[in-house]
Order: sequence, then structure tokens, then C-alpha cells
Amino acid sequence: MHDAIADEFLTPLVVNSVQFAADGVRLFELRHQTGLTLPPFAPGAHIPVMTPAGLRRYSLCNDPHETERYEIAVKREPAGRGGSRSMVDEVRVGDILPVGVPRNEFELHPRAKRFLFIAGGIGVTPIISMMRYLKRTQAAPFRLLYLTRDEANAPFLDVLSTTDFAPITTVHYDYGEPARSYDLWPILEKPTNEHIYCCGPRGLMDAVRDMSGHWPIGAVHFESFGVDAATRSRDAPFDIVLARSGRTLHIPADRSILEVLRDAGVHVRSSCEAGSCGSCRTRLIAGDVEHRDFVLNDSERESQMMVCCSRARSGNLTLDV
Repeated sequence: MHDAIADEFLTPLVVNSVQFAADGVRLFELRHQTGLTLPPFAPGAHIPVMTPAGLRRYSLCNDPHETERYEIAVKREPAGRGGSRSMVDEVRVGDILPVGVPRNEFELHPRAKRFLFIAGGIGVTPIISMMRYLKRTQAAPFRLLYLTRDEANAPFLDVLSTTDFAPITTVHYDYGEPARSYDLWPILEKPTNEHIYCCGPRGLMDAVRDMSGHWPIGAVHFESFGVDAATRSRDAPFDIVLARSGRTLHIPADRSILEVLRDAGVHVRSSCEAGSCGSCRTRLIAGDVEHRDFVLNDSERESQMMVCCSRARSGNLTLDV
């Protein structure tokens, strides 16, 4: 992990404010200690943050023209890896957090005529930045479908209820009942000239992907916050064989292939570490994979995998590493 952290070019930023955004969600404003301008970012970008529990990545939600600050929203995940819990429970105004330069695998398409944003819960975070940017620049029309459990669990409702965004925002509450889920098919049945940007829980993104398969290639974009806690709770240990060296590495239930490869000194390119950017694409030689990414199509999954998030479904894996 040392090499991965070093690659992030971390700079200490001060926590300038911490605000309540929704149940279990806090909004953190980060600034340079001496007021210097921060590295620029484009809407949809995320930043690496060294939380008290380790390095994590959070989407930026402020307008990119605000060069003196970063704003991130963090949802406390009790069954997560500890980063969100440590941010919400431990980080206070005045604390110093090492932060890396912004990265973006969820960029707005520069030639899109219109945008349809579909957000689920905390997945609205990067989309808020996009909406703020588009509203200020008038670059293209857009609309938002915001799906969440209830009002108490919906961050940024105050922003979305303003005159800037209320007319183009549809908010739907399902109250945790599957029967009340929003029917996406009427929206996705007929392709339009919109580019779709979807971020939220795995179930929502799977549904959007399944219903938009007939849309033009490159018109549907996903941002993943990683594997949900319910799925991770079922993870089991397995081994991988590195075909180029013959080495065998053990993958514990609570660690990813990518993390174990790093610890073993094996370099694999990576960025989002959530299965949405494609940076860690690795050739699969043998084994049964549980694919958890939003990049590979069905044919590619026969011979490739994303080692940041996917795992062995059963048995062991052999990788071209």
C-alpha cells in the first residue's frame, strides 16, 4: 500500500467545515492551510483522502470554478471498510487530512446535446457537481431522476429544491419497499439524444445497465462507489496464480486482489478502485470470476477481469500477471 499512497501526491488540507447533509451523511469542506488555490478539477472528479482508517476516494460535489476549496459528502457505512465511519465519527473542523490530486473517470461528454442524470442516495454527490457546472455554463440542458429511500436519507434536497434545479428534478422515495421502486423502463425504452450518467447502489446501476443495452455505445456512463456491504459480507478467501512468475498469492475475504498484488510488489495500473474506470483490467487465463465491474461486456468477461473489485466465484484464478 505504501507505493499506492505515494503515487497520490498527498497534500495536507484543513477541514474548514463539517455540516449535516442527511442521516449518516456529512458534508466536508477542505481548504489549503494557507489559502492557496487547489489543483483544478472537472465535474465528476474524485479525490483520494487519507482518512483516519486509511486511503479512500470521494467524489467532489462543488462547482469546479471554486478553486479555493473541495467539498465532499461522506455517508457513514457501518458495514464498510471503516473509512466512512472514521470520517463521520472522528473528523472535526480544524483537522488536517492529506488529500491527493483530483482524478476523473466520470467526465461529462464534451459533445453531448443533453444529459439525463440518474442518482440513487449518496450517488447524487458527483452529479451535484455536474449540475452546478452545467447550470453556470449553460453548456447543455439536463434533468435529474433522484431515487432514494426517504427524505431523511436524501442529501442535497435543499440544493435540488432551489429554483435552479427544482423544475428539472424528479425525486422518488421507495421507503425501502420493492413494490414502490421507480419504473425506469418508460424513460429508457426509447433511446434519445441524451447521455445518461448513473451513480448509486449496485441494484440501481444494474437495472439501468440492463434497460439501456439498446442505447448507442458510449451514451451510458456509470460511477461506482464500490461493492456494497451486503455483497462484501459474503466474500470468501481464495488464491490467485500469477502466470508470468508462477507465484501463488492468497486473497483474504476482506481484501481485494489489487491490494494483495500491491503488497506483493506487483504493479497493476489502477484509479477508481470501484469497478467503473477500467484501469485495472487484467487478462484472465483460468477460473470462475464473479464480475462486479461496470466496464466489461459479456464477451470480454470470458477473458478479462477488474482486479479492484471482482473476485473468484469458486475455486482459484490464474491471471496474466
